[in-house]
Amino acid sequence: MISHLKPVPTSEYEAVIDAAQGYVDGYRTGDIAAIERAFHKESIMWGYSGNELIQGAAVPTFASFFGSLGGSPEVRSRVDILAIDPTVAVVRVDMENDVIGASFHDYLSLLKIDGQWKIISKVFQRYS
Repeated sequence: MISHLKPVPTSEYEAVIDAAQGYVDGYRTGDIAAIERAFHKESIMWGYSGNELIQGAAVPTFASFFGSLGGSPEVRSRVDILAIDPTVAVVRVDMENDVIGASFHDYLSLLKIDGQWKIISKVFQRYS
């Protein structure tokens, strides 16, 4: 028998966008507590800042960045869901004009854990 049930309710799309937007808002304000709410405590990140490979635990990396440079109040962003399933989602974040004038693309992997969407990994490319 064919199932005609929608596998992912619209509310889940909104919850995924909210989780990704929490990261963007934390980046904009330099609020490490917002980053900690958006990212799983064991999340990782990998990516290129120019030609330099950055890798490691996401939250401490953000804490270090915010500690030395602060937030990015002028940053502009767009969040797009690339894929979503009942417990897994992939989001692309396009940001321009951060605190050092850079732009970048982030690809966030999210997992629904205990009823909450959490970013478990981030890969990125920074542009001048």
